[in-house]
Amino acid sequence: MAADGFTIGEVLNQLKEDFEDITISKIRFLESEGLIYPDRTESGYRKFTEDDVDRLRFILTAQRDHYLPLKVIREQLERLDAGDPSGPSRQPAPAGNGVPAVQTQDRSAQVAKLLESALADDVSLLEQPAEHVQLTLREFCEATGLDAGEVRSLRDYGIIGDSGEDGAPFDGDDLLAARAARDLLHLGLEPRHLRMYRQFVDRELALFEQLVTPLLRQRNPEARRQATRQLDKLATLTDRMKRSLLARALRSYVHGA
Repeated sequence: MAADGFTIGEVLNQLKEDFEDITISKIRFLESEGLIYPDRTESGYRKFTEDDVDRLRFILTAQRDHYLPLKVIREQLERLDAGDPSGPSRQPAPAGNGVPAVQTQDRSAQVAKLLESALADDVSLLEQPAEHVQLTLREFCEATGLDAGEVRSLRDYGIIGDSGEDGAPFDGDDLLAARAARDLLHLGLEPRHLRMYRQFVDRELALFEQLVTPLLRQRNPEARRQATRQLDKLATLTDRMKRSLLARALRSYVHGA
């Protein structure tokens, strides 16, 4: 191993032979889930140790060979980290709890794939497969780390659950929004504070509609594709502008405080 550790690209190359579907975005996703925690250089680049690579092998093996959901893998890793003699060996244990392995595999794979795709740099907003996952309230709480009361509050403020039906299943867009909301709540915000983001989206959508509605009214496939491309570009550019303006305001605030 290099004295300063492995880059994320070098880790990918090490794992690719045994795990053909591994990607950089998946490694980032597992880090965002708190399953791995590589060091960072002063410039912010990830640096992985041999132990980090072994930990990744453990996680990927548990997913591929034993169909374990991330929640179970996390529990096993926590017992390993704590040195629990009754914990699992470096070979992950199969799932118990009476749930058929194929059901566990299908649902956890759906959720993991959706969350992984959100971290990819080249995914179009309009192409995310939000309709490919439908979660009950219990599954949604397990996948997001939110309790039922927090989910209800987020729905009341329009952050999730556009259908407005209490018993309606939660889809992929709900899942991604709720995961972001969870982290914001942990930083001290409350669900009512997040309502402004819904208001921002509604205003932005109204502006975009003025630009693409003439294309959509043509009702032909090429015009619809053009409208989709235009909306995707508008979303990317306005996001870049908002980030730039916020960065300037934050720097001014920090230096002026």
